[in-house]
Amino acid sequence: MKDLKMYVDGKFVESRSGKWIDVLNPSTEEVVSRQPEGTVEDVEAAIDAAEKAQREWAKIPACQRAVYLHRIAAGIRANGDKFQEILVREQGKTQALAAIEVGVTATYFDYMAEFARRIEGEIIQSDAANETMMLFKKPIGVAAGILPWNFPFFLIARKAGAALMAGCSIVVKPSQLTPENCCEFCKIVDEVGLPAGVFNVVTGKGSVVGHALAGNPKIGIVSLTGSVDAGTQIMEAAAPHITKVSLELGGKAPAIVFPDADLELAAQAILESRIGNTGQICNNAERVYVHRDVKDVFTKLIVRKFQAVKVGDPALIKDVDMGPLVEKRALDGVAAKVAHAVEQGAQILCGGHRIGEKGYFYAATVLDKVKQDMDIVHEETFGPVLPLIEFDRIDQVIEWANDVEYGLASSVFTKDIDTATRICRELQFGETYINRMHFEAIQGFHAGVKKSGIGGADGKRGLEEYLSTQVVYLATHY
Repeated sequence: MKDLKMYVDGKFVESRSGKWIDVLNPSTEEVVSRQPEGTVEDVEAAIDAAEKAQREWAKIPACQRAVYLHRIAAGIRANGDKFQEILVREQGKTQALAAIEVGVTATYFDYMAEFARRIEGEIIQSDAANETMMLFKKPIGVAAGILPWNFPFFLIARKAGAALMAGCSIVVKPSQLTPENCCEFCKIVDEVGLPAGVFNVVTGKGSVVGHALAGNPKIGIVSLTGSVDAGTQIMEAAAPHITKVSLELGGKAPAIVFPDADLELAAQAILESRIGNTGQICNNAERVYVHRDVKDVFTKLIVRKFQAVKVGDPALIKDVDMGPLVEKRALDGVAAKVAHAVEQGAQILCGGHRIGEKGYFYAATVLDKVKQDMDIVHEETFGPVLPLIEFDRIDQVIEWANDVEYGLASSVFTKDIDTATRICRELQFGETYINRMHFEAIQGFHAGVKKSGIGGADGKRGLEEYLSTQVVYLATHY
């Protein structure tokens, strides 16, 4: 078992509490490491270090800040196998997806570094004579990044890459379920010589560390990826100081299959969108609406694909399709949602059960006879369960697709440009995928509406989350 360390002001430290939190391997239920149980005092020390470092970090030309980001990307690639192994062990991610996550994390740091010469202000025409109006973009200050467990390595880059490039310092809190990859990442930060205090990590409970980060008046922005409940708590903690929040929360993505769709393409894309990361992605396809004219054919296709899904310990089986759910609470939650759906009239076509007695494995599951008013259609499942709902008309399916509290991702499968265009115009979601699986690009903007969050990440708009605006009115007298 490995003892992890926090990283504060350029030093690897333990918590002032002297307490530890165990980290389990979800495939074996064995303790694989333990993390320091951070305190409010630990958070305050990290924020103080970040505030002091940020003043000097912001003065460094952006092109020089970019050099550090490129060095970090190179360090990730040089240690890729190590980070992949950690992701497989502590999160249960498949080896293939772990390799993708590590690669994209390195690419993201490189991508953000390329904005060094693209952070731009404006010259605005004044109404007054002999006056120049200038709009400056400045770093917002100290950022707090609260990470999820489902993509624990990539989210370091999504939050810290943009923050550092913007001239902010950052304090990161990894999920207590998956802290090792972040603690290991600190070694790269240390090796590349990033100035002390610019990047800090405090481990521990969200109720303590996350709350202390969000409630500190020295924080300029709190960026959280997590549940709606977590986002609500962060907003409440940030409210007294009117601290900016950027939240990516839950999702209940609809996938809509029209009768003219390529059904094989649709079934494969929806399969990959549902079982990816064992269904534990905010923009996974959570419900499928299938036109009645192709419902029977599509159902046979999707069931055959789900029945072929290979489940197992990704550390032992290289080509496994799904690993375990992240913890027992997640396993019990998915099982309870399936059981409740059956009570409400749904029919299990395949799956619907735990696999084995050790590890948090759950079979890829397809539910039929699902009606729009069932809870499984409205509540986020966050597991490999796919409910099928039959529809007749485009008006009906648009109304049903929008009839949820969430608004992150959505998809449509059709060959008709008019149908696709109308769907894009009328669906109330931050992302819509047409004839492809759900998976965003780093140059886009990953953001939701309704209870899926506030603000967003990726692309130039994601970088702008960490910038404040100052308008200068320069009057000259000559």
